[in-house]
Amino acid sequence: MIDILLPPEVAAVSVLGDLSPTDGHGLFPAEAEAIARSVEGRRAEFTTVRMCARRAMDKLGLPPAPLVPGKRGAIDWPDGVTGSMTHCLGFRAAAVARTGVAVSLGIDAERNLPLPDGILDVVSLPRERAALTALARRRPDVHWDRLLFSAKESVFKTWYPLTRRELDFTEAELDFDPEAGTFSARLLVPGPEVAGQRHGTFSGRWTVSRGFALTAIALPG
Repeated sequence: MIDILLPPEVAAVSVLGDLSPTDGHGLFPAEAEAIARSVEGRRAEFTTVRMCARRAMDKLGLPPAPLVPGKRGAIDWPDGVTGSMTHCLGFRAAAVARTGVAVSLGIDAERNLPLPDGILDVVSLPRERAALTALARRRPDVHWDRLLFSAKESVFKTWYPLTRRELDFTEAELDFDPEAGTFSARLLVPGPEVAGQRHGTFSGRWTVSRGFALTAIALPG
């Protein structure tokens, strides 16, 4: 499902629910160690999303590799590769690209449900909140507060591998196009510099399907 939001050169795999390790490669020892003290449900989602990532890598002709979470959950992908993973209740996905295609990826999945009380004020700016009412009139099937949260998660996942710095929810201002299924994120702090080019804006795509709100950003290489 999330592959429709990404360029064709980006390999993406998504599944509903969890896979069994017998459906493909399980965990590398370093991955198993990273999740050893977690509860069964967390181990299942951790394993499944890595199986998705390895299937995506295989689509690009890349060998399987350990994907161990570091600070803020960021993965040290193999040289020449970038990727992003996401999971929420009932959904797991991974996207992988060669860095010549995308220097960074950010994907996120959320249930298409309202945010819990009090969260919207924390993750949004006043102008963004004002825009949600008009967006809801045009697309009442979308829980725009949740989609905004998801898109900001995708922004952070794109930002962090390039900067290794935190980005607050209020340090990016988002605009959505409800018809085109796109969004733009204007960074309110200096954007990452890649190959001499400063990126002050990230462009992404979104969709709502089968009860999920999905967002994705592919920063071109």
